[in-house]
Amino acid sequence: MPSTLHLAAVDLGATSGRVILGAWSKNRLRLREVHRFPNNYRELGAQTYWEIGTLWHEVRTGLRAAVAALPRGARIASVGVDTWGCDHVLLDDAGRLVFPTHAYRDTRTQAGLGHLNNTRAALERIYAATGIPAAFYNTSLQLEETVAACPAVTDLASRCLFLPDYFNFLLCGRAENELTIASTSQLLDVHTPDWSQAALTHFRVPPQWFTKPVRPGTKLGKVTSLPELAGTQVIAVPSHDTASAYDAMPASPDGSDLFLSSGTWSLVGFESDTPLLSAEALAARVANERTGDGRYRPLTNVVGLFLLEQTMNDFKARPQTPAEWDKLITDAEKLPAPAGLLDPADPAFTAPKSMRAAIDAQLKRKKAPAPKNLAGYTRLICDSVGRGHAGAIGAFERMTGKKFRRILMVGGGSKNRLLCQATADAAGIPVVSFSLEGTAVGNLARQLVALRAVKDLATFRRHLSADLEQKIYAPRS
Repeated sequence: MPSTLHLAAVDLGATSGRVILGAWSKNRLRLREVHRFPNNYRELGAQTYWEIGTLWHEVRTGLRAAVAALPRGARIASVGVDTWGCDHVLLDDAGRLVFPTHAYRDTRTQAGLGHLNNTRAALERIYAATGIPAAFYNTSLQLEETVAACPAVTDLASRCLFLPDYFNFLLCGRAENELTIASTSQLLDVHTPDWSQAALTHFRVPPQWFTKPVRPGTKLGKVTSLPELAGTQVIAVPSHDTASAYDAMPASPDGSDLFLSSGTWSLVGFESDTPLLSAEALAARVANERTGDGRYRPLTNVVGLFLLEQTMNDFKARPQTPAEWDKLITDAEKLPAPAGLLDPADPAFTAPKSMRAAIDAQLKRKKAPAPKNLAGYTRLICDSVGRGHAGAIGAFERMTGKKFRRILMVGGGSKNRLLCQATADAAGIPVVSFSLEGTAVGNLARQLVALRAVKDLATFRRHLSADLEQKIYAPRS
C-alpha cells in the first residue's frame, strides 16, 4: 500500500454537490474540495424533478478534477457516493431510466400520506414493521403514487435504485441497494437487513425491484465509465449522507453524545443497538435508520437551514463570500431575540413559492411582527431551528431515560455560530461544533476501512479526534 492513499468522496446534497479528494497518510486525513456545484429541483407543470443527467455530468467533472489534482504518479484508490435520502430511479433490464426522477419535495404523495395518517391501524403496523414514520418524502409513498398513477411502470421497470446506488451503477455497472440509504425508504424491515414484505405489500411495490441491501464497505467493482479512473475501486459507503456524517463523529464511547447533522435538514439522533418503536417514538416521528455498521441511529428530522436558504431567494442581495456570511451572522447576533419563534414544521414551509411570504403569514397568524431585513429573518430562523433541536433532544431523553451530555454538530450549520449558540441555549447542554466535513469524512472513513488502511471505524474516530478543530458553545443562562 502506498505511503499516501488517495480517495474520492462524491457528496451530493439537495442544494449543492461536491467532490472531495482525500489523502490518508500517517493516520491523518487531508481533504481538498476539487469541485462544487449547485443542485436544485425543477418544476415541470405540477411536479418537481431532479436534473439527473446534470448531476451525473457534475460527478464526472468532479472526478476528473480529482485526478487532475493528484500528485505526479499518484492514483485514486477508491471512490464512494453519498446523497440525501429517499429519492430513486426506476430502470429496465438494460439499465435505462423508464420513469422521470421526482424530487422528494413533490406534492404527489400528499393523498397517500393523508390516507396512511388517517388509518391508525395501518400506520402502527407499518411503523412496527419498518421503524420509519409516515412522511411526505418517503420512498414508500413515492412508489405507491408512481404505481397507482402509471400502472404500466410495473411492466417497464425491473429495478429500483436509490440515487447513490444509481451513481455507483453508472460508475461500475453493478446495481446494488445499499443498507443505510435503503433504511430511509419505509420499506426496510426494522429487525433485519432485508426488505419488509408487509411494507412492500401495503404500498403495492413490486418486491422484485429490490435486492437484499449490501453493507457499507462492500467493494462493487472497478470504475468502467471514466477512463481517467480505470482501476479505481467503487465502494458502497454509508450512502445516506446522514449515515456518513454519523460515522465521522468522534463520539464518546459511553454513548452520552447526541448527534446533529445540520444542513437543509437538521437530523438529530444517537447511535443505538436497538430501535425505538414505542407509541411515544411513533408520536415523536422517530426514524430508526441504520448506521454504517448495521446498528440503529434513532433520529428525528427537524426543518433546518432550508428555511434560510429559501428565504434568501426573496432578497436581491445574498451573501456570497465567507466575509459576507460573517457580516450577516454578526448583524443578526446584534438584534434582540424575536418576540415569538416560528413553527418550522408548518406544512406551509414544505415548498412555498415564496418562503418569506410563508414565514410572514405564520407570524401574522401569531400576531407577531415580520422581520424588516435579511438579518432579522436570519435571527428568527436560527433561533427557531435551535428551539426545534432542543425539542427533539428532550423527546429522546424521555423515551430512553438517558441524559445526553453534549451535542456533536457537523454539517453546514455547524459553521453558523448563531445557530450553534441558539441550540446550546435552548437545549441547556454544550454544543461541540467540529470543523469537519462530516459527510465527506464519513464517506472516506468507510473506504479506508474497506481498503484495510484502517482497522475499523473506532480506530478512525480515534485518529480523527486527535487532529480535529472544535469550538464549544456553552449554554447561556
